[in-house]
Amino acid sequence: MSVRYFPVLSWARSYTAHQLTDDLLASVIVMVMLVPQSLAYAMLAGLPPEMGLYASILPLVAYTFFGTSRALSVGPVAVISLMTAAAISGLGLTDPAQVVAAAMTLALMSGLFLVLMGVLRLGFLANFLSHPVVAGFITASGVLIALGQLPAILGLSASGHNLPELVHALGSAFVLAWPDLNVPTVTIGVATLVYLFWARGNLAPLLRRAGMSDRGAVIVARLSPILAVVASGLAAWYFDLGERGLALVGEVPAGLPVPGLPSFSSIPWASLAGPALLIAILGFVESVSVAQGLAARKRQRIDPDQELIGLGASNLAAGFSGGFPVAGGFARSVVNFDAGAATPAAGLFAAILIAAATFVLMPLLAWLPKATLAATIIVAVWSLVDISIVSKAWRYSRADFLAVTATIVLTLLIGVETGVAAGIIVSVLVHLYKSSRPHVAIVGQIPGTEHFRNVVRHQVITHPHILSLRVDESLYFANTRYLEDLIYKEVSERSDLQHVILMCSAVNEIDLSALESLEAINRRLGDLGIKLHFSEVKGPVMDALQRSHLLRDLSGQVYLSQHLAVQDLV
Repeated sequence: MSVRYFPVLSWARSYTAHQLTDDLLASVIVMVMLVPQSLAYAMLAGLPPEMGLYASILPLVAYTFFGTSRALSVGPVAVISLMTAAAISGLGLTDPAQVVAAAMTLALMSGLFLVLMGVLRLGFLANFLSHPVVAGFITASGVLIALGQLPAILGLSASGHNLPELVHALGSAFVLAWPDLNVPTVTIGVATLVYLFWARGNLAPLLRRAGMSDRGAVIVARLSPILAVVASGLAAWYFDLGERGLALVGEVPAGLPVPGLPSFSSIPWASLAGPALLIAILGFVESVSVAQGLAARKRQRIDPDQELIGLGASNLAAGFSGGFPVAGGFARSVVNFDAGAATPAAGLFAAILIAAATFVLMPLLAWLPKATLAATIIVAVWSLVDISIVSKAWRYSRADFLAVTATIVLTLLIGVETGVAAGIIVSVLVHLYKSSRPHVAIVGQIPGTEHFRNVVRHQVITHPHILSLRVDESLYFANTRYLEDLIYKEVSERSDLQHVILMCSAVNEIDLSALESLEAINRRLGDLGIKLHFSEVKGPVMDALQRSHLLRDLSGQVYLSQHLAVQDLV
């Protein structure tokens, strides 16, 4: 078997007892965190709570064998759960069994897309989804998720797929129900929300002052939702709050699902292809970002193409085992890392513990208030909201500001699928726009040196019969016309011009369209009695040019450096 497709072989052969101890400890901590989190994200996706647990078992096992990150913890995540809910609600299904089958189908299709992209080594495509756009989408999704959970906190019946729908539904429901709000629901929901927000910033310092180690304090603070789950569940059971109107999770089937395929005949699976592709892309981007960040902290590396296969296998496993689409979660991966996970085996052990929990904990979970899960979701996603990305983009790049703003606005006003699709399209368009207008500087020689710099930024020496242009971009079909127009404009303004030198130190590639454009420039300048020269051409670019007619027909010469070119032509 190849290590390329089975990364488990790279670490399993040298697995030690010390690593086993570290992985077992990390798995216990992650399992404790994953159980309530999985239930919450299943609720967010509009699915039965047990599906959250199912989506946290076999996907972890699959990632152990196919993933390359030693700390990434795969399972349900907030944004993917929201996208799952949006995709399924768009089908208009009313039968709960069909809803479950649609979620499983969505996971299978996302998994197939990811595996196919991995086999074809298409991991680089994620680079077209820029970080500002991803941050903008996640911020807008976080706002939608948080607002969508307020009805459960307040005991109201309201829902919506975008900001206008949510605000209208929430406002109307609150006005109608205000005199008769359920006191136990509001009390538990608000109290849990306040506690979790307090614990996020204050519990770890408090534990440190009490003598706990930094690592222990951070881990315990991140597991604070467990205390909220246990306390609210005990309160619901002891005071029998379900009889007083408190919405509970209710009976959850114990045991594991029977692996199998959903019934495709009852699901309009073709309608899920688009959402499945978007979920696959965004889940991959989120997972790789987390995995790369954690790997860098231990001087390790991950393989993005293999991560596609690992994440794809995890989604296929979720689809076969009654789950819904999964990705690498930031919060639990950080907990897994901080808890000392040494290898992906920590995920395998966590999966075994969660599987055991489905037999033991299910009767107890029936007393868990839905308001507690809603508060857990709100606190978890609120850390993802980063409004500052808008001001950062405005200050740094107006093009990125446009992309971020379009993503946030469309996600909030129309919905998550439109938002992420817009983010991808705008990212590509921004890239094409920037590269179609390459930075081209007129350069001159800094006195006393062999360096050439932009005439706008430096005091330099220039010559009226020489035009030196530094092209700061590879030349391809989208930007050659811009370069042509710029050269012709500068030539038209210089009556004494005899030589044009293209300084190519930043040109990594010249495609066929650009080559034809350079040939046209050479002919047109020649007709005007002006010679075209090149300087500082990189080896691979020179190799390509030597296979063309340009160098044979070139009116000027190719120089090793800009300094030699100007020295020869002065």
